[in-house]
Amino acid sequence: MKRETRHIPMIKYEDGKITHTDDEIAEEYPLTIMVNDEEFATMVCTPDHLEELVIGFLASEGIIRYVDDILSMHIDKGRGYAYITTHKQVNSTSSNKRWIGSCCGMSRAFYFQTDAKQAKTVMDDFKVKPEDCLNLMKAFQERASIFKKTGGVHQAAIASREGIELIFHDIGRHNALDKLNGFMIKNKISRKEKMVIFSGRISSEILIKVSKMRLGFLLSKSAPTDLAIELADDLNITAIGFARGKRMNIYTHSNRLLIEESTELDLN
Repeated sequence: MKRETRHIPMIKYEDGKITHTDDEIAEEYPLTIMVNDEEFATMVCTPDHLEELVIGFLASEGIIRYVDDILSMHIDKGRGYAYITTHKQVNSTSSNKRWIGSCCGMSRAFYFQTDAKQAKTVMDDFKVKPEDCLNLMKAFQERASIFKKTGGVHQAAIASREGIELIFHDIGRHNALDKLNGFMIKNKISRKEKMVIFSGRISSEILIKVSKMRLGFLLSKSAPTDLAIELADDLNITAIGFARGKRMNIYTHSNRLLIEESTELDLN
């Protein structure tokens, strides 16, 4: 069984003093995905919840839509391979194998046009109180145990008004969302009145991935990009950034927030 972290020897320098100690480091694990006996992609991830990660990734790529689209799945953790057989033949637009890194941006080898075609306008219009959002973010950060140990992972959660329901972490911010989506697909969990809580920056890629998950509420402690805000507006997704302490910035579709006229929120 792969570990999530490793203890690595190091030399610590602090206030002019040298200490020989060790540090807890997030593990980086390459996983090659084989679909119908063909190599589809190799991704770098945190080696936990690999089945959920693969399901979520394949759904995000448009290879599957439901868990029943998968005929069989076997993950060889020792060799770092996931073998998937689907009921329908996969029509690949390119025979090139892809390496999907743990960082963000074009290293994931995504093509924006293809992703945008799969994005769907979210129709769920449930409402939540601003203070509930801030309380959820507080609970989210309190449960960031691996990040507190390593400082090297992202975290994503599914929550409702009542609290956090699912939470996953990974060295890749896309992977953390794929694990969420994979778990929901695998267990046929309803998307109704659910929100995503996220540790990372809200980029256009992240926004599109949330839209593919058919979720209309994204709450992050980090900043958005301008294109992500434009997409959130078009796709009917409430995008909230800088949710920290008693503050948050609401960028799109504030109609999902139950804000009274007397409520004071710092939107700057």
